[in-house]
Amino acid sequence: SYIMAMNVDEPGWLADLIASTLPLDVPRRQEILETIDPEERLRRLSIMLTQELDVLELETRIHTQVQKEVDKSQREFFLREQMKAIQRELGQEDPLQRELLELRERILHAGMPEKVQLKAFDELERMEAMSPAAPEYSVLRTYLDWLLDLPWAQQTDDTDSLIDAAHTLDANHYGLPRIKERMLEFMAVRQLAGPRLKSPILCFVGPPGVGKTSLGRSIAEALGRHFVRISLGGIHDEAEIRGHRRTYIGALPGRIIKAMKDAGTINPVFMLDEIDKLGSDFRGDPSAALLEVLDPEQNNAFTDHYLDIPYDLSRVMFVTTANLLDPIPPPLRDRMEVIQLPGYTEEEKLQIARQFLVPKQLEANGLAPELLDTLDEHSNGVDMTPEHYNVQFGEKALRHLIRHYTYEAGVRNLE
Repeated sequence: SYIMAMNVDEPGWLADLIASTLPLDVPRRQEILETIDPEERLRRLSIMLTQELDVLELETRIHTQVQKEVDKSQREFFLREQMKAIQRELGQEDPLQRELLELRERILHAGMPEKVQLKAFDELERMEAMSPAAPEYSVLRTYLDWLLDLPWAQQTDDTDSLIDAAHTLDANHYGLPRIKERMLEFMAVRQLAGPRLKSPILCFVGPPGVGKTSLGRSIAEALGRHFVRISLGGIHDEAEIRGHRRTYIGALPGRIIKAMKDAGTINPVFMLDEIDKLGSDFRGDPSAALLEVLDPEQNNAFTDHYLDIPYDLSRVMFVTTANLLDPIPPPLRDRMEVIQLPGYTEEEKLQIARQFLVPKQLEANGLAPELLDTLDEHSNGVDMTPEHYNVQFGEKALRHLIRHYTYEAGVRNLE
């Protein structure tokens, strides 16, 4: 085309020849054909050629930049692979590769279910194909750390001896026969039914100070399980229970998953304190989110928004506490076994004070006999015997405190 154009002498033919070789649309071709004056035709064609030249220069510049980036990344990849090979020969492994290998080993030995393990390996492969400087890299690493820190197979063995469990409950709490009988009944049936028995979901309802929260620790100690506790008082956001999705900046799992991570086992005693103090607002209803957690038929596949995979809560023994039963929504109440804790009588308060409160406060204030014996040994001859400092509480004094200084269902003010 270039040689033919050089040999054309007439301007009109030259314009037609050049226009036929350009990638013009039909309206612009028609415009050239309808221009009779050769000079005007060549002028319009010159403008079109200038536009095409600008487009070609831009394409060339972009192609050159892309080629440079590709060549640079290929060069870096080649050099990085060479560096890895040299480090392997010298016994100096790349820290990043060592970290990824450690993550792979941890995933293999974490005891995850098959679907969860496949999910973890998928996320790990995304990390391996990503630069450590990428923002998504740290998000994936945090997600994998949560998957690996959660207990998937670790569990504690329940105490076999019902006698030892009964002694533990009696040593920590006076009275409360119904609750103690219920715990021993659960342990006995557990020994007969094995893992087929679903853990009960108990709700202790009673006035303040009757020992609802401390009962959870005693139950965990009697069963030989780990104990975790979260307070639900004042929670208004559903995300506190279910967590935030990973698309949000700074997203984290909800309190249920966090507590399971702290427990370190899949069968702890999990106390949900002040369940009657839950609220709801525009961020959702936390009590509705708890419906799945506290349902033995559903909580074997609890889904946290952050993890986005099912987590088994069916082996957890949930214990909830409340001062009043009425504020708890009926659907949530139906999922729990409600045990009422009445207030203590004067005789019960007297025995609790004698067996638990007085010894505890003597020790807390440095007046326990064994602490005073130690003080006497270091008194350098000064007469500081336990008889001079040990505080004795008689029955009349305790009754006077109970009758005239406290007026409550529990024993918190008495203590």
